[in-house]
Amino acid sequence: MSSGQQLKDRPRASRSRRGGGDGSGPGRLTIKRVAILGVTVAALAGGTTYVVRTSVENNSAPKKVLEPDSFLALDPNAPDPEADILKENAVQALRKERLERTRDRKGGLDPVDIVEKAPGGGGFNPANFPPGSTPDPGSNKAVGKEMAAARGWDGAEWGCLERLWDKESHWNERAMNRYSGAYGIPQSLPGSKMASAGSDWQTNPATQIKWGLGYIAGRYKTPCGAWAHSQSTGWY
Repeated sequence: MSSGQQLKDRPRASRSRRGGGDGSGPGRLTIKRVAILGVTVAALAGGTTYVVRTSVENNSAPKKVLEPDSFLALDPNAPDPEADILKENAVQALRKERLERTRDRKGGLDPVDIVEKAPGGGGFNPANFPPGSTPDPGSNKAVGKEMAAARGWDGAEWGCLERLWDKESHWNERAMNRYSGAYGIPQSLPGSKMASAGSDWQTNPATQIKWGLGYIAGRYKTPCGAWAHSQSTGWY
């Protein structure tokens, strides 16, 4: 090969070493690089689409808000804001009617009504009382005293409980508040809440007392705590 021919080939070889004889040097799009770039773009696009779609779905989905009933499902003895409002309205209605009776010089007014049929609710149908049975407030009170003592509520605490349920229901398992619809010895509102203590809540005084003691313990700690609230607001 002549020296002239060598000089002509030298720059071409140099360019080949810099750029790659197969066109694969930096800045060149090869088939392999095009394929990798395509997969990357597709992955990014797919991920972006998923994020956007999920965000839209989450924003358009109906919001789940816990209602008072949701908390009651977890703890049947927990405070019930809706029931508290009904109790307060019942107290105000009683006070108004008593005031009107005082102006008209009529006799006193008892908010307790002794029903002839137990109310339903909470999946329970209204129920008839056992044939021939009659309420026995004295016996109910004796059962209540024994059950309260088992919790350590004797002495002053028993005195508070006795006065509280004298006021609420006269210790009568068939008592219903004529203004709010609260039912039973502890005046559960609604009465079906007492089903958490037993399915015979409509007619069994012991079941009603069991629920009532649990309610007092859960919300007011002691009968005297419940009695103090009742004296302050007219309800507990």
